[in-house]
Amino acid sequence: MTANLSDTTPGSELKALLRVLDGQRRHVLGILDGLDAKDLRRPVLPSGWHCLGLVQHLALDVERFWFRAVVAGDEEVIHGLTSGDEAWKVAPEVPAIDVLDRYRREAELADAVITAAASADVALAWWPHDLFGEPHLHTLRDVLLHVITETACHAGHLDAARELIDGRRWLVLT
Repeated sequence: MTANLSDTTPGSELKALLRVLDGQRRHVLGILDGLDAKDLRRPVLPSGWHCLGLVQHLALDVERFWFRAVVAGDEEVIHGLTSGDEAWKVAPEVPAIDVLDRYRREAELADAVITAAASADVALAWWPHDLFGEPHLHTLRDVLLHVITETACHAGHLDAARELIDGRRWLVLT
């Protein structure tokens, strides 16, 4: 029996895209595994960002923004959006585990939006014209590809930060 390498069943494209996104999310959390709260907040690049701030950015500006606001049109999320780099700033009293858990929670909420969609061609419910002008993303597929790319890019940033912090590298066999 020959395996069917191209699954064309309804939803298979969304499942494949979600699998790739989930892999990038696991990379983000995995590269930070074992860092203490102090190292998670330690800036190692001249721009001054730290790993915890980047994870909060991914939770709020990426997962929550693109899926709950743009794809789903969640009014509560849309009206609660902040501008600028606020998501990158983690208050000193906020425990690191709360930021990491929020990222996991926002990913779960995003997954619910994605899996509820009939297809990758679902049109977006809302577009932030004041931030981006005319839409350059039009479907759930477009948003998924954008978020996969952004999450992968930031996972790479975290790889570099982690190596600078303690020398650990992602998926390097020693």
